[in-house]
Amino acid sequence: MKIGVLQLNPVVGDIDGNCAAVREAVGRAAALGADLCLTSELAVTGYPPRDLLLYDGFVTRARRAADDLARDLRDGPPLLLGGVEANPCGVGKPVFNCAFWCQGGEIRQVFRKTLLPTYDVFDEERYFEPAPTGDPGANILRFNGQTIAVTICEDAWNDKDYWETRGYVRDPLEEASVHAPDVIVNLSASPLFLGKQSLREDMLGAVARKYRVPLVYANQTGGNDDLVFDGRSCAFGPDGTLTGRAPGFAPAVAVYDLESPVPDAVAADDFRREAETWRALVLGTRDYVRKSGFSSVLVGLSGGIDSAVTAAVAAEALGPENVTCVLMPSPYSSQGSVDDSLALADNLGLATLTLPIAPIMDAYGAALAEPFAGLAPDTTEENIQSRIRGNLLMALSNKRGSLLLTTGNKSELAVGYCTIYGDMSGGFAVISDVDKTGVFALARWYNDHIRPGIPEAIITKPPSAELRPDQMDQDSLPPYDVLDAILALHIEHHRSGRQIIEAGHDPQTVDHVLRLVRSAEFKRRQAAPGIKLTPRSFGTGWRMPLACRRDI
Repeated sequence: MKIGVLQLNPVVGDIDGNCAAVREAVGRAAALGADLCLTSELAVTGYPPRDLLLYDGFVTRARRAADDLARDLRDGPPLLLGGVEANPCGVGKPVFNCAFWCQGGEIRQVFRKTLLPTYDVFDEERYFEPAPTGDPGANILRFNGQTIAVTICEDAWNDKDYWETRGYVRDPLEEASVHAPDVIVNLSASPLFLGKQSLREDMLGAVARKYRVPLVYANQTGGNDDLVFDGRSCAFGPDGTLTGRAPGFAPAVAVYDLESPVPDAVAADDFRREAETWRALVLGTRDYVRKSGFSSVLVGLSGGIDSAVTAAVAAEALGPENVTCVLMPSPYSSQGSVDDSLALADNLGLATLTLPIAPIMDAYGAALAEPFAGLAPDTTEENIQSRIRGNLLMALSNKRGSLLLTTGNKSELAVGYCTIYGDMSGGFAVISDVDKTGVFALARWYNDHIRPGIPEAIITKPPSAELRPDQMDQDSLPPYDVLDAILALHIEHHRSGRQIIEAGHDPQTVDHVLRLVRSAEFKRRQAAPGIKLTPRSFGTGWRMPLACRRDI
């Protein structure tokens, strides 16, 4: 049997467009000899549809579109199509997450997702009713003399022999095993975190080996809000060997022959951290901008490493002709920073606009002279500079219809080393899940593997916000290698202050850093969305309270 995997890039909510993409991909798979085709999870609606699922009309329209698509594909290979349907019984949640078996012009069988994840960015129990219990054949498909176990994403991620615990009582694959399936298929929408594909392949290979049958996994690709889906759909033999892998970070149609795997069916890939980071940032930025209805972006260039990397990502994602860089030097901006910014823009082929802010600073100073009389200059004046720049950038964004990209990194966002309504202004935070040491590593990787576009002076100069004379980041923060190590333990590994100190970090430094993290929560709540790269980012999966007293 040859299974065609349709690895597509759906737009959430674009039911007609998504179905058109499936229709075209089925035609391509048929031309390659596919006996049946497989989409990703919720291919009709795009994943994640979130609160769109609370609207009856949306669910009804999505189900009607699935029926129409089945009719349109009556002459093609049968299709397992990810979609939604209303729960007709009136008990439980109103919607099922489904796979529709489309054959002969109609939907002949419906498979419902059993395991509904509620961790990190997932909140599926908010919307979906799980597949009912009591029918061990509910996820079994008979086709061409083959018995196929149909699973949807999490349904294949619960093997007790692989995981210590996943927190679920049911195991859909164990339930299906009584029917001795000949193959397992999995419709998935599995978002990226760095290094996840090696985990997927190890786990799915273990499942195939356990049940001694081939397994085919279809994942979506593309960026949707803060999530990036890396594709990399794959197939495994009954011994758990990887027999196929689709390209990463791009749509693809791949046909896997379960009886006679093709040696070159495993697409080459680059799993190095910087390579994955770069591809995820480019894809996530491109899709967020375009799916939000924009065609061009603005980037404020400071001469620092963060804005340089953001500009490089934007140029790659959208084309340099669609990126405008804005320089806003103050009296504290060094000539080197201005020169470095212009050199970066020239290297990348980006247009620039220079708006000196000294006259605006003078106007603020005059307006505030009386209420500030007798008070020493402090971070207030520094924040005013940042907010002047934010206002100018947002004015340009409004006037030109260009999306403003913010340039802050994860380290700064974690400790609040950023100005709300200032450098945090904008519509998308490209590198908000890349820590400062990672930004430097990515810049060097970019120069070595993409093009030598980021001037060496930007990479080697000590980081500075240049909001006062001779200012350096390390005047206020620990060295970034120390800071990032502490932040990783606390944010991504959930370590308390005591545990971080026991790991060998200085107690005063740990206390200072965690105090900054706590006090910056209100800023993060108001930050622009960004691209999730790590298992724990400041996006939809971060749900810290604001008004609280936390001691962790």
